[in-house]
Amino acid sequence: MTYPEIQLAQSIIQICKANNLKHIIISPGSRNAPLTIGFASDPFFMCYSIADERCAAFFAMGIAQQTNEPTAIVCTSGSALLNYYPAVAEAFYSEIPLVVISADRPSYKIDIGDGQTIRQKDVYANHILLSANLTEQASLVNDTLINKAIHTAKAKRGPVHINAPFEEPLYNTVEQLTTTPQIATYQEKNIEAIDYDHYVNQWNQAQKKLILVGVNTPHSLSQIILERLASDPSVVVLTETTSNLHHPKFIEHIDRVITTFSEEDFKAFAPDILITFGGMVVSKRIKACLRKYKPSEHWHIDLQRHYDTFDALSHKIIDTPARFFQSLLERVSLTPSKYQSWAYSIAKQRQEKHLAYMQQIPYSDLQVFECLMQTLPKNSQLQISNSSAIRYAQLVPIDPSIVVFCNRGTSGIDGSTSTAIGAAVGSDRPTVLITGDISFLYDSNALWNAYTPTNFKIILLNNKGGGIFRILPGHKQTPVFNTYFETTHQLTAQHLAKMYNYAYTTVDNLADLKSVLPSFWSQNKKPSILEISTPTEVNDQVLRNYFRNM
Repeated sequence: MTYPEIQLAQSIIQICKANNLKHIIISPGSRNAPLTIGFASDPFFMCYSIADERCAAFFAMGIAQQTNEPTAIVCTSGSALLNYYPAVAEAFYSEIPLVVISADRPSYKIDIGDGQTIRQKDVYANHILLSANLTEQASLVNDTLINKAIHTAKAKRGPVHINAPFEEPLYNTVEQLTTTPQIATYQEKNIEAIDYDHYVNQWNQAQKKLILVGVNTPHSLSQIILERLASDPSVVVLTETTSNLHHPKFIEHIDRVITTFSEEDFKAFAPDILITFGGMVVSKRIKACLRKYKPSEHWHIDLQRHYDTFDALSHKIIDTPARFFQSLLERVSLTPSKYQSWAYSIAKQRQEKHLAYMQQIPYSDLQVFECLMQTLPKNSQLQISNSSAIRYAQLVPIDPSIVVFCNRGTSGIDGSTSTAIGAAVGSDRPTVLITGDISFLYDSNALWNAYTPTNFKIILLNNKGGGIFRILPGHKQTPVFNTYFETTHQLTAQHLAKMYNYAYTTVDNLADLKSVLPSFWSQNKKPSILEISTPTEVNDQVLRNYFRNM
């Protein structure tokens, strides 16, 4: 087999292999040639070549999101690794294991005017779990840092950075390894036993217990736990589309329920105990509600991080939600209360108003989302871009067999398509991305790769600009707004689809949408884009009236 002559590169590759780090996304360059040669020459690794580093990093994040294992990204020196930063930040806040391996110049070449050279040491300092700044020669110290970085990505779930300086010549190879790196083994840290007495006592006393679930891994709680929570009259469970939890008694459409609450409703809704788990919450309304009407106690369940999102955090529970609820529910009793029945009755009323309103609205984004969610193929994976798309998705029902993902760590639009394609590669489910026009155009280089599965589908809602700004406070129809906020445009995906060999269909009304969807869902010969044009100046009015009609 072929190996790079540079021993430091040999060490990195062998330690990655020993830690079962299989997926390697490589962006072209010269300084990273020793790594590229080594990874690509070893059949153990699954290597991908993606030229745009920003897309490469989000692509890798999508694979890691689905495999639940670290994925590596490899780039050359200079500005290349700066283009990874948006995905590094997203992985940091979404707790996705990502291993950044950047090639660098030797230290004596930094800040002397050498080309393609920047200060790479600790470049991700604010959004990284560990920075392994290696020295040029292979050594035990370097081996320890590499091992620790990969282990940290696995154990603490997030991004790490390995910065490796290489001196020329970079392309020389050998037929046998000339160094044997040390492979470190790490024992998983035992979770400290939880004293359940306080939680049991508070649970049994509280008549209003609110469980709020943010971005959450599918199938994280057993059906037994879900049934037990649903059967407790003092428990209300609020879920979002990205929570991936379903039960007929859970409240799935938070904004629909609470937007028109009166002061008395908010006070009745305010919980004695708030229990949260999962990642970021989409609904701004529920965050504002819980910050104003604070619970007496807020318990957050997570192995790593416990954000004080509502300025009321009282207990950091270091465990998985499944283990915590299983142990807790074995010890507590059902609490007599009208809390769940009251909230559920309001949710049912809102559902009736939702159905009545949807029958009378004109063609718009909201109508399109309702149609799409009713026809999405069961057991598929749905990736949703940020901004308007994820907010519309919160308002309409989705089949429980569909798993849903969105980059809510930083809530950026920048890598949604790249993440979705990576997730399609990392999953055995058919994958659908629903995205807006600005997010799609911003990340159009995501289509520039040779790995997109033929059953990958993009649904592109094109309302000719950043429609979300029309529903935010301060919107005024002015040239400044149209140019600098909404970024009005007349672009479509037609020529991009042709260039990247995607099947392409476009519609601009509900009848045509319903007509083309069956063939769109069944077409699997090559990736496909369905571009749905919607009326810019109707969408925001329909959405405003939706909440007024609740």
